[in-house]
Amino acid sequence: MADVTDLPSDNVRELSDVPSIEVISKAAIMLLSAAAERLGLADEDPDTSPRRDLDEARRLITALAGLVTAATEYLGPHAAPLRDGLQSVQRAFREASAVPDEPGQGPGEKYTGPVY
Repeated sequence: MADVTDLPSDNVRELSDVPSIEVISKAAIMLLSAAAERLGLADEDPDTSPRRDLDEARRLITALAGLVTAATEYLGPHAAPLRDGLQSVQRAFREASAVPDEPGQGPGEKYTGPVY
């Protein structure tokens, strides 16, 4: 087994060299992807997905909503696609819920407003 110090470091960057917009965007994409996974959207039939966990999806969507809302002014052209992705998982959550939350009470809606 190779020692970590033996691995090539060509693709390693110092965190201080990474622009903040890149850090924020990557964090948002990770939250969005994880939320979609927890909603079962990566499977052919989300309703029978073994990965579906609405409690976990709620947490991820709420964190994503907070991040996107707080960072909108810095996201520039990335803001619209991230907001669209956020709304998509919010709608998917509402559709997946046996008893949907009241408008404005769904995951992240305290940051984004009601999503129908």
